[in-house]
Amino acid sequence: EVQLQASGGGLVQAGGSLRLSCAASRFDDYTIGWFRQAPGKAREGISCISMRYGTTFYVDSVKGRFIISKDNAKSTVYLEMNSLKPEDTAVYYCATVRAYGSNGHEWEFDYWGRGTLVTVSS
Repeated sequence: EVQLQASGGGLVQAGGSLRLSCAASRFDDYTIGWFRQAPGKAREGISCISMRYGTTFYVDSVKGRFIISKDNAKSTVYLEMNSLKPEDTAVYYCATVRAYGSNGHEWEFDYWGRGTLVTVSS
């Protein structure tokens, strides 16, 4: 089992930036990703990174605005979020990703921890 903890959320104005961090008990060769869930909406996978190869993936809704990165020595994954929009408002979770693709609602996760709230005001 893997314990993960997301942090770094907060309140930001539209167009602003935030950086989320994901600390894990261990990463091994997992693919680590972020998903978000807005009130009343389905969970949506948005980005992931291979801890072994460093390859990254983004769904279209965040591509070009969000950047995922990792620090293996610190067992930490980051999500740099730029040009934030009110529709990015959600609780953000980091997780180990079992399956991902262009449809973020179809992603599959094995482990995730407590999320962090991101609120983007208009």
